[in-house]
Order: sequence, then structure tokens, then C-alpha cells
Amino acid sequence: MIAREEFIARHAIANVLALHSRGVDRADAHLLGAAYHPDATVDYGFFAGPATTLVGILADAQKGSLPTAHRTSNCWIRVNGNAATSESYVIAYVEEADLQRWVYGRYLDRHECRDGEWRIAHRAYVMDGNSNRPSTAARTDPPVAFDHYVPEGGKGAADAGRALLAFHAAAAKGTPPMTAVATDREAALDAALSRAEIHDLCMAYARGVDRADESLLASIFTEDSTVISGVVNGSGKDFARDICAFVSANLEMCFHSVANEWIDVRGDEAVGEHYALAQMVQAGTEVLTGGRYIDRYVRRDGKWLILSRTFVADWNHSHPSTMQRDGFYEALSVRGCFGREDPIYAHWG
Repeated sequence: MIAREEFIARHAIANVLALHSRGVDRADAHLLGAAYHPDATVDYGFFAGPATTLVGILADAQKGSLPTAHRTSNCWIRVNGNAATSESYVIAYVEEADLQRWVYGRYLDRHECRDGEWRIAHRAYVMDGNSNRPSTAARTDPPVAFDHYVPEGGKGAADAGRALLAFHAAAAKGTPPMTAVATDREAALDAALSRAEIHDLCMAYARGVDRADESLLASIFTEDSTVISGVVNGSGKDFARDICAFVSANLEMCFHSVANEWIDVRGDEAVGEHYALAQMVQAGTEVLTGGRYIDRYVRRDGKWLILSRTFVADWNHSHPSTMQRDGFYEALSVRGCFGREDPIYAHWG
């Protein structure tokens, strides 16, 4: 059983890991530097030394580049008092004028808690593999009407997600604390428990879209919610109905994967940014899209719900579908599908 203090520590460290990727991808030295202790060190192969130097190198290199995505997942964290060790898998998307790169690797980190704050004390990067393909990235001018508009990612102040997070954070500042007599540790435990519940909302969203489950999707939004997804822009209720109709009528398969979850809990409100990969097959074309969910959450009657969700598109890759169901894949006879016939519903009972 995970002890209370270890549970709090794990959630704080997971937020730091997500913070690091956000800092790199936004070319934000302040955000990136906040993931490290002042005397932290790193070993990336091309550079080994003070983390403060690497922060400058990465932030400067990113400022003029096309959108990137450092997608941290598979976080395995072991806590020992005020020290911790972790291993995280990272997929780094790097785009050039005519090339799209996916770099697969791991972060091997040592963390320390100083003055109640967890940060990275040392990081080593290990590269495991890479994929390099001619670019098929498509970026278009925004439509005149806003019915299907979706914001695009960028660097620094140009990033739409940054403006959305600032807007949500400003709105959440006035929320009251959980209780007037809550201690720091009680607040930290509540924040960790809240992050766990909000994580489940994000998992429900992915399953709801991928299984075209309207009732599940409708259950995770407030009555006064707003969703900007590009395909459907409207209330949470409208989104649940219309996205499920779109998926069922137009897609052969749909697969959403969420990682790099950063959540800032402020009493009964919270803001979050989550990296998403969406793989879809439509009309003989495979489309892989990378982006972020920028969210605002509220706790009402003791239950966390999504008040606002906006998808910010960072990159995409498309080509004629190569999906197969016979040959190599024929023996894998248990298949996903839309609706209640998918194996997940019998699995959960």
C-alpha cells in the first residue's frame, strides 16, 4: 500500500515531469528552469553540466523552431523520504521544413524535496530510437466562421495554450480553499487526490470519444461547460452528442492517448494541460494528430468535472491507410469497436 506522504510526493513529481516538457515546448526558460533545483545537473550526451546552462541552450534553440512536443509517460517513481528516483519514457516530436522526426527515449531522474518543494536534482537522457519521415504536416488559415475553429500551438507568447491557461488561472484565483483550517499537508493531500480524480476525467474523455459513448462523455462535463475541439465546438452536452455521431458515421477507428498531465489545483477549481495523440482512419486516410487539451475544472458537490476544454493543435501527419486486419494481425481476433460491443464494457462489468 502506498503511504500518504509517498502518494503526495508522487503526484508532485509527476507535475514536475510534465512541467519540464511544457517548458521545452513553449521555449520558456522560466517554466523549464522551475523543474530543476538551482544546483541541479544534467547529462544529455551533447551536454553534461549545470542544468541552468542546459535550460538556456534548450530555450534558445526552441524559440525559432516549428512546434515541438515532448510527450512524457510511463512515469515510474520511487520515493525514499525527501529523495526520489524516477524513469520516464518520452516521445519527442521535432519538425523541420520537409521532415518530421519522432525520437524515442527515457529520462532517468533524481529528485529532492527542499523546503516542501519537489524538483529535479539530476537528469540523464537516454535515446532508444527514432523515426524520420518526409513531412505531411498541414497548417491552414483559420476559417471565417468559428464553428470548427481550433487554435494552433506556438512558442512563447504566441502559443494559444499559454493564453488559455492564463485566462483559466485568473478565473480560478478567487476560489476559496478547501477548508479554512486545512494544514499544508492536508491541502497537499487534497491536491494529489484531486489530480487523481481529474486524471480519471481525462481517461473517460478518451474512452468516450473512441467508443462513441455519449452518456460517458456527457457525465464528465458541467451543465455550463464549453468544448472547442475543431470537429465540434459547443457545450459539453452538444459535444458529447455530436462527436459520437461524427465518429460513428465517419471513422473506421479512433484512438486517443493522453500523457504529460500537468494539473494545478486551487481549492475547488483547477487548470490543466495534457498532451494528446489522436490516430484516426477516415475514408482510406490515416491521420495522426498531436496537440494539447487546455482545461479548467471545478469541484461541485464534492465531484470534479470539466468546465472548459480546448484542443490546441501542434502537429499532424497523414498518409494513405495501411491498417490491416488479416495476415500478421489475423490472430489478434479481439478487436475494438464503437459502442457497447467493445470489450471494455464487459471488462468493467
